[in-house]
Amino acid sequence: MISEILATAGDKMNKAVDAAKEDFSNVRTGRANPQLFQKVMVDYYGTPTPLAQLGQLANPEARTIVITPYDKSALGAIERALREMPNLDANPQNDGNLIRVTLPDLTEERRKEYVKIVKAKAEDARVAVRNIRRKGNDDLAALKKDGLAGDDEISRGEKELDALTKSHVDAIDEALKRKEAELLEV
Repeated sequence: MISEILATAGDKMNKAVDAAKEDFSNVRTGRANPQLFQKVMVDYYGTPTPLAQLGQLANPEARTIVITPYDKSALGAIERALREMPNLDANPQNDGNLIRVTLPDLTEERRKEYVKIVKAKAEDARVAVRNIRRKGNDDLAALKKDGLAGDDEISRGEKELDALTKSHVDAIDEALKRKEAELLEV
């Protein structure tokens, strides 16, 4: 029972760390990255569709992304979605066959703003991990209350859960440190 609780908590914490890393990758640095556009939803014939399903994203230059749609009739909808994208600061150019997005250089002020955004995302991930720990502790307390496990086993389980939590929070902090360095790099 205790090992199942710990395994479930570990899986959920791994997912929280992965979600944080994915969120970090969606914050742009000085160079263009197709991952920036992974969460862009395009209104394709009335259905919100991920951009990656509508076209091929290529990175021919350091600050340029080229989007080649599979269906040329989607060009206008893709361009509209890119214009509405927050924090892009770029003007997509539609030449009738593909869309070229050239990202401007980041100013120091904008870089610091992005660092704040990333730190907020990291704190959200830490809170998620702590909430998973709280749920695990509640499950352990329920086992103890129902008499399904002894005090020593519960105590050992709580210590393992705390160690698991610390390792996942450290992983989030490490990913934050890497992203922060990447953002501040000129």
